[in-house]
Parts: sequence; C-alpha cells; structure tokens
Amino acid sequence: MRPSSTYRVQTRPEFPLKATAEIADYLADLGVSHLYSAPLLTAAPGSQHGYDVVDHTQVSPELGGPDGLRGLSAALRNAGLGLVVDIVPNHAGVAVAKANPTWWDVLKRGQQSEYAKFYDIDWSRGRILLPVLADEPDALDQLQVEGDELVYFDKRYPIAEGTGEGAPREVHDRQHYELVNWTRGDSEINYRRFFAITELAGLRVEDPEVFEATHAEILRWVREGLVDGIRVDHPDGLRDPAEYLRRLRDAAPEAWLVIEKILEPGEQLPRWPIDGTTGYDAMAQVNGVFVDAGTETFFDTLDHYLTGGTTSFQNLVHETKHTVATTLLAAELGRLSRLAPEIEAAPQGLAELAACFPVYRSYLPGGARYLAQARAEAGRRRPHLIGTLDQLTARLRNPADELAARFQQFTGAVMAKGVEDTAFYRWTRFAARNEVGNDPVKFGVSVDEFHEAAETRQQDWPATMTSLSTHDTKRGEDVRARLAVLSEVPGDWTEVVRRWVRVAPLPDPSLAHLIWQVAVGAWPIDKDRLLAYAVKAARESATVTSWYRPDEGFETALRTMIDKIYDDPALHREVTDFAASITPPGWSNSLSQKLVQLTMPGVPDVYQGTELWDYSLVDPDNRRPVDFAARRELLGRLDDGWQPPIDESGAAKLLVVSRTLRLLRQRPELFTGYQPVFAEGRVGEHVLAFDRGGVVVVATRLPVGLSRHGGWHDTTLSLDGHSWTEVFTNASYGGNRLAVAELLHTYPVALLVKE
Repeated sequence: MRPSSTYRVQTRPEFPLKATAEIADYLADLGVSHLYSAPLLTAAPGSQHGYDVVDHTQVSPELGGPDGLRGLSAALRNAGLGLVVDIVPNHAGVAVAKANPTWWDVLKRGQQSEYAKFYDIDWSRGRILLPVLADEPDALDQLQVEGDELVYFDKRYPIAEGTGEGAPREVHDRQHYELVNWTRGDSEINYRRFFAITELAGLRVEDPEVFEATHAEILRWVREGLVDGIRVDHPDGLRDPAEYLRRLRDAAPEAWLVIEKILEPGEQLPRWPIDGTTGYDAMAQVNGVFVDAGTETFFDTLDHYLTGGTTSFQNLVHETKHTVATTLLAAELGRLSRLAPEIEAAPQGLAELAACFPVYRSYLPGGARYLAQARAEAGRRRPHLIGTLDQLTARLRNPADELAARFQQFTGAVMAKGVEDTAFYRWTRFAARNEVGNDPVKFGVSVDEFHEAAETRQQDWPATMTSLSTHDTKRGEDVRARLAVLSEVPGDWTEVVRRWVRVAPLPDPSLAHLIWQVAVGAWPIDKDRLLAYAVKAARESATVTSWYRPDEGFETALRTMIDKIYDDPALHREVTDFAASITPPGWSNSLSQKLVQLTMPGVPDVYQGTELWDYSLVDPDNRRPVDFAARRELLGRLDDGWQPPIDESGAAKLLVVSRTLRLLRQRPELFTGYQPVFAEGRVGEHVLAFDRGGVVVVATRLPVGLSRHGGWHDTTLSLDGHSWTEVFTNASYGGNRLAVAELLHTYPVALLVKE
C-alpha cells in the first residue's frame, strides 16, 4: 500500500516501541498515513541508530522485542496508520562479537563455520584480522583466558575447540582470528566493511541462503501485515543491487519499496522494481529554488578573501577521494589490486579511476559511460598511467569480472567518505548547499529547473519518497532555510563575517567560515551543541585535526573561538542581532520549502520533530529527544480554530504541515498531475506555484528581495475561474485572476483547493 506521507521516528533504547506506539494517535491527527521507523532488528548493545544489526532473527529486545512490535502494530492499526521499516542488507554489527551469533561462530570455527559464507571475508590472508588492540607494542600481553573465551579488557572472543591450552598469547596464535593494533585496520583489514567502519562487516546477501537468513523475519512482518513498506539502507554497498532488489520485490510484491540511493545531479535512477529513492534528489531541488543564484560571485569573492582558496571544488573532490581511496580504504584497494596481478601499476590506476568516478557507482552493464568518463579524466590527470588505465577499464567494464564487481562497491565508499564526509567540510563557500545528494558548485536552482525536475518525477517516479531532513543530513531543514537568506544579503554577511573572523580567529579559515554560517543558521544554540558540531566538522575535514590523530593544540584554539562567541558581550550581541535579522525571512523560506516538499510529486516524509522549527545539526544532534507533548498541545489549539502568528513557537509550520498532510491523506485524487503556474507582474519571479490537478500550491521565494521591492504590488495568478478555498486561512477566492498580495496576506504560502 502506497503511503500518502510518512513520519520518520528514530526508535532507540531511550525511545522504544512502546513510546513510539504512544504517539500513534498524534501522528494520525497530524495527518500522516505511515510511521517510518529506524531499523528494528536486534542491534549492538546500546545502539542509538539500529544500523549495526547483530541478530536478523528477532526484534531488538532493547526496543521491546516481538511484544513491542505487536503493540506498535496494534496502536498503528487503531489509529488507521501503517508501518514502513528501515532494513540494513549490506552489513552487520561486529563490535561486540558475542552479541552477533553468526560472527561469533565464524571467529570460533573459521572457514568451517556454517556462517563463513555470510560475510565477505578474504580468506587468502589466513586469519581474520581484528584491529582492536591499543597502539602499544605489548598490547597482546593484556590478553587473558576466561573459560572458553579470550578477553581483552571489555572485549571477548571465542576460543576454538582444542586450542585453549597455554599462555593467553599462545592461545591467541592458534585462533581463526588475529587481534592487532587498531591503526592497522584501514590498511590490512580482510573483510569488507561499511565504508571505513571496522565494526560493520559486509554481508554476502547476493547468496540466496544469506538473503533468506537475513530477511526471513522482515518478510514475515510483511506477510502478516505488520509492515506495509520497506526502506533499504545503502544498496550501493551490495555486490549486485539490481538482483537484490528484484529478489526483494519478488518476496514482497505489494510493499512500498524505496532505497537510500544518492543520485548525483543529472543522474537517472535505474528502472529497478522499486518505488523510488529516499528523496535526497528532491531535497537538493527544493533547497536550491529558495537560493538567490544571482549572488554567487559575492560568495566566490568572500570565500577567496577568507580562505585564500584557489582550488576548485572539482579538484578538491579529486584530492579527498584519492586520499580516501589510498588511506582509509587502503585495505579494500589492496584487495582489488590483488585481483589484477598482471597489471603492474594496478593500485595507482584503480585509485585514480575511483577518484575520478563521477557518480557513486555503476550497475553494469548499465552506467558503463561513467567508467568511460572516469577513464578520460584519469588519463588527463595522470598521462603516465594511460596504459594501466586502459588495461584496467577493459576488465572493469565486464560485469562478469570479479574485479569489476568489487570496484563498483569500492567507488561508492570512496565517494561517500571523500565528498560527504570530507570535501563538504572543507569547501565552505555557502553551507546551505553542502548537503547529501547536491553539488555545492550548483549555487541555486531556477524556477524552470525546479518545474522540469518535478514534471519528470511525476512521470517517472510518482511514488518516490521526498525529504527535507533525514538522520543523515548535515544541517536541519530550517537551518538551511535560514542560510538561504544569506544569498539575498551577501553584502551584510560579508561585512559581519570578515569582522568576526578577526575578533575570534581560528587557524583554519575555511572551517571558521563554516562554523560562523552554522552559528547564525542555528542561533540561538547552546554552546555545548555548537562546540560538539565544530569538533566533529574539524575532524571530518581532517585538514589539521582528525578522528585518528586529534590535534590538541588546534582543538584548544577551536574551543577558545567558540567560548569567545558566548563570553564576549559585544560579539555575542552582534551574532544575536544578525541572526535575528535573517530569522523572519528564514521562516518564510521554511514554510515555503516545507509546503513545496509536501505537495510536489512523490510521497513526503516528515523527519521527527520537524513539524515545528527544527535547527538540528549533523548527527548525533538530530537524534535529540522530541517534545511530542508540546506538539500535541499546539495541534489541539490549531484544531480549536487558532490562527497562529509566524513566531518562535513554530505553530505556523505545524499548521502548514498538518493541514497539508491531512489533505494528502483525505483527497489523494487532487494530487495526480503536475502543471507549473506562473505569476504575472513585476515581482512574479518571487512566486513558486504549481497545480497538482485540483490543488494549487503557492510559495514565496527570495523574501528579502520581495520586501525591497515593497511587496507584491500588482502580481497576479491566472486560475481557471473556479471558486477556491485556501486551506490555511479558510478564505474563499473566485474569478480568473487572483491578487497574490491578497492571497499571501497572512502567510507566505497558500494551498488552494478547487471547490
């Protein structure tokens, strides 16, 4: 059953299935049709996200177990709601070995384990390398034997039968695994990981037996009607995503099926038997259409002034991807290279091709042109490797070649770690556009480009998910909406930020610019939250400090900078005043982008809590508890007839979200087409409007520019002469021409329903 909309809840031990069940009536009142939960299978002890599944056979006891799921299902059914669940086919959690029975058995029995084929392990090395020891020469001396387990502080590992005699180090040397210094993981690991995370081991879900074992419980939920939809995490990590999705569709023919596939701008989703993606492509378009593309050169100039930067984003991405391929993912690169012993410079050629690959991955035979693009660019950058590149691409374009299969898995990890998790923290020209699924070089999106993308989505993927915030976004939707205002006031921003970087200096000017943007985008923000974000951003960018080698001196300077923002009264007042100046137009953008996302072609998702203003930053900040009691109370007031002002409470956003979601659920026939609607008049470009086939959506864009023009003046919309009811104000309108000033008198958005 296709949802009309979903509401994402981050189920976790602190917010288990019982607590989730208790908000079912609120979600029904809000207007969604389906709850969309984080993964529910048993994850590593204490997991805050559920993506480190350790047992595929049962609902997590920490979330409430099978009884918790039954209780949630009953509560949802009573409220008239369905359930969409997140699943993780690519990897399993192995941080706590004993919590994962299949991994434990592999460690205990090696290749003789019945689960040895569950995991993507390179057995040619002999033992499974586990990089868990402290960076000390005598770390193995800390091992102890306790019964049939080898113990290293809080970590426990099984002892193979008949190998338990002797000193702990002697016992260790007889095992099917080898405990080594944690720093050796990236260069020597011999099992496939999720990106560069050694605690997440890649599953061989391409094997029908592994598919069955890891999906039986989830598919039982679908068969029994507990679950209506499935969201597939990270399909790009799989050996053959197309084959996997065909198998999943065959097993769940009626389920709504979406995948976390990040499309680069212009990239088309292959015609797989699914309903679409989780909506990062839509997010990029919605965010972009509220940015003033005409001020790009101001930001280029400012960025050059602040950072002295001369590197293009393309060159930066090449550098960060190449670094990731040869350091963080050196072990994976080595495994690939061993598949091409006949090619002398295979490691250099493979790293260069991955660094030049223009999308996350290809799906051979589809997407072979991306390999050709990478080959051309790699040859331009490294002419001395042309012979090697030609030898490699001859093999990499062959779907039957093991090298080609593994290279496709490799490029996605290189892209994710090199771009999302590194380049986005170094290229800080305009942080509103540094978001998953977007190219920051594309400063804004024109109205025509937006309409074209929406028409294509309606035609090709009408049931795809659309998103504005997810658990993976770098900044919450309302932070980005406020930051979009900076594109309208580039002179004001230039003036204050140039002064601020002098008053509170930081040795990394690019990072400083990012932090200042985030500060004004999320202001007022607790110092602890801003500091946590700044440290994470600094370590992700890895220019001075990093997760592997934190630089104490730099991080002290970072704390000093953040302290100054709060402790220097003049600076604190200036930041507060500037943030206050861009907050009202930011609210206009927030309401407009939310209405557009909810009503454009696709199935809209509301991330937990974002029905009010949400100024969350990157995880774990966006997993903070949501005050559902406050939201219930505000929704009750709206339903009693309260017409809320646009203010700090966010009640105006709740009005827009609830009324739009209810209409989507109650009148789906009004949302079956897509037709651009263009305003007439001298400020017509400040309107974004479209007709979904019975509903006309009207949103304000570039509100600062609009106020500089003195408002809407004579701007009108041409409609078809029917009578219309505006959903948020209950006002009625008729005639062929509608004055925008009258329509948007109360709110910067309108939702017109044909009477």
